[in-house]
Amino acid sequence: MLRRGLAVVGLLLVSLCVNAQGVYYPDALWQRKTPAEAGINAALLKGAIDFAVASESRNPRDLTLNHYQTFGREPFGQAIGPIKDRGDQTGVVVYRGYIVAEWGEPSRVDMTHSVTKSLLSSVVGVAYDRGMIRSLDDAVKDYVAPIQLYETSELVYLFETPHNRTITWNHLLRQTSDWEGTLWGKPDWADRPSAKPSEWLTRPRNKAGSVYKYNDVRVNVLALAALNLWRRPLPQVLKETIMDPIGASNTWRWFGYENSWIVLDGSPVQSVSGGGHWGGGMFINAYDMARFGYLTLRRGRWKDRQLLSAQWVDWALTPTPAEPAYGFMNWYNNRDRKLFPSAPASAFAHIGNGTNIVYVDPDHDLVAVARWIERGSIDEFLKRLLAALGN
Repeated sequence: MLRRGLAVVGLLLVSLCVNAQGVYYPDALWQRKTPAEAGINAALLKGAIDFAVASESRNPRDLTLNHYQTFGREPFGQAIGPIKDRGDQTGVVVYRGYIVAEWGEPSRVDMTHSVTKSLLSSVVGVAYDRGMIRSLDDAVKDYVAPIQLYETSELVYLFETPHNRTITWNHLLRQTSDWEGTLWGKPDWADRPSAKPSEWLTRPRNKAGSVYKYNDVRVNVLALAALNLWRRPLPQVLKETIMDPIGASNTWRWFGYENSWIVLDGSPVQSVSGGGHWGGGMFINAYDMARFGYLTLRRGRWKDRQLLSAQWVDWALTPTPAEPAYGFMNWYNNRDRKLFPSAPASAFAHIGNGTNIVYVDPDHDLVAVARWIERGSIDEFLKRLLAALGN
């Protein structure tokens, strides 16, 4: 009788997590289904997972060593934020809201690199939804006051050059701003510099919005602008508005740099980074990454709350004219099916170095997290995963 009673209680708890449309949302305890219960081919699913494990990134697990073999060779490439060695190749598959597969170390907190950018853009999205930004086409200069550095008391003006005064929120979110300057000791030209050093300091600026360039200095400008907009540390904002409502663990952390401290309303506050390019960024486990992916699959809704407006999700997935596969801050779309030829055009992903990927597939009601997988193996993994679903 006791066992039967516990089973009934369990069913009631699951039912409380299903909204009026019959969509299951996990609470702290995430319900699981076997492949058979979910209608998935178990052998093909195992084959997809085995392929992912065999496709582990060939880069060193010592991420400090990895940094100095890659970004550390750039001008001003020294790390200024924390770096953590990574774990095993890891993944989680969520189908129709239920965990149907997991491997590696999904509870392990690791750097997620530029997946951080999607979380940063979501913090900006909440600000827009709350009316703190009137229009994404507004110049950012109208929202950001002079910034006082904590260590030196120097005042920094992010948007005072003739070019920078034309930059909008939309330009920063889409990495088309061509912002000029130095932030946290990193000049804009030093991030993935061109092959022509003679042009690093002298080239004319591209009109804001006209040219796409993946650039972490400019992403950090967006993070600092958002900090000044919220007037609160962004990790606190993210925790309150996104991570706590979706039931994320208390193990994630969002870091900045040793020198990215400012004085805000009389108190020292650290401005966080938008990735791990020089260290820092989001340190998080795969389950929490999957929860964020599930939020974006559900178009910003979690149970009975709209945490991000559907309008914001639409904009985040709208192709950038100068780079059609890119939306807002590492919301990559697959509309032309060049990113993932084996996946539907409606699929999208949040992607970071490593490779860390949160794959989101509305056609199949699917979220898949893969960590430390070779970038060139992702499409084949997805092909095998979708075959297991019978598609």
